[in-house]
Amino acid sequence: MKILLASDHAGFELKNKIKEYLETEGFTLEDMGAHVLIPDDNYPEIMIPVAMRILHDPENYTAIIFGKSGNGEAMICNRLPGIRAAVYHGKNLEIIRLAREHNDANVLSIGAGFVEFEEAREAVRLWISTPFGKEPRHIKRIEMLDNIE
Repeated sequence: MKILLASDHAGFELKNKIKEYLETEGFTLEDMGAHVLIPDDNYPEIMIPVAMRILHDPENYTAIIFGKSGNGEAMICNRLPGIRAAVYHGKNLEIIRLAREHNDANVLSIGAGFVEFEEAREAVRLWISTPFGKEPRHIKRIEMLDNIE
């Protein structure tokens, strides 16, 4: 599984720190931007290619994305059927476990304005290590989400 990383200006610093951490842990990564700090960049331009990559090969890609709150980044990704982005603002890692086990979330959006590096590292560690639970009731709900017309 390749992990895609992306951020706007507000998540840029945290994304780069998490990237360093994941590289030292030996994960396969692709940094999809921003590659330089541009204070007035637009997160949809950065996040849409990330979501599209997952849509085209969901078995081989997942993503961790960063913004000030993480909300807008998740919202744009969630507009695409098949993308299930969960937002983490800090304090309660149970949110991440539930997003993976129950919702098979394939994008983790971290609110860099609310989460320090150490907490983000723990969140990412949990995100990567938590599998989808595959309970029939959760599979049914995910199918309903992914097949909205």
